[in-house]
Amino acid sequence: YGLPGVAGPLGFFDPLGFSKDQSLEEVKRFREAEVLHGRVAMMATLGYLIGESTPTITYGMDVHHTIANNQLPEVAGTVLFPFFLAINICEALRANVGWVEPGLGPLFTLREKYYPGDIGFDPLGLKPSDADEFATMQTKELNNGRLAMLAAAGMCVQEQINGQGILENLGF
Repeated sequence: YGLPGVAGPLGFFDPLGFSKDQSLEEVKRFREAEVLHGRVAMMATLGYLIGESTPTITYGMDVHHTIANNQLPEVAGTVLFPFFLAINICEALRANVGWVEPGLGPLFTLREKYYPGDIGFDPLGLKPSDADEFATMQTKELNNGRLAMLAAAGMCVQEQINGQGILENLGF
């Protein structure tokens, strides 16, 4: 398909055959999901570590070691509502950039000129102008996202198994 993300030692990794006999448009849709889930997982991995070790107003500015999985229910709904509203607005803006509006084409279709994950937001100017450098950067982002998805899942499971935070298990 010619998309970035193929890297050693596994090369093109699709053990369940999701991309077998799929069109390029469908594979791009899968890649869009992979890029965004990877970005969320990278933030979640940081959130696990920072959330467990940062003093907050909720805990009286004390480092309250509680497992990250239990922190969300402890926050008041009046604090969470603006947070979730901001997430929904950002997601709606992102969807308007990359996806065809329902009723104007088939459902779940990316725009023809849209590249998966590239919504045009680059305030620091980090996106390379050279196509090969951009493909290399995309491959690195995908690999980091894949690792972060496994890390976030592992952190979630580990906290549920023994009821201790990640940093607590490491002796911090």
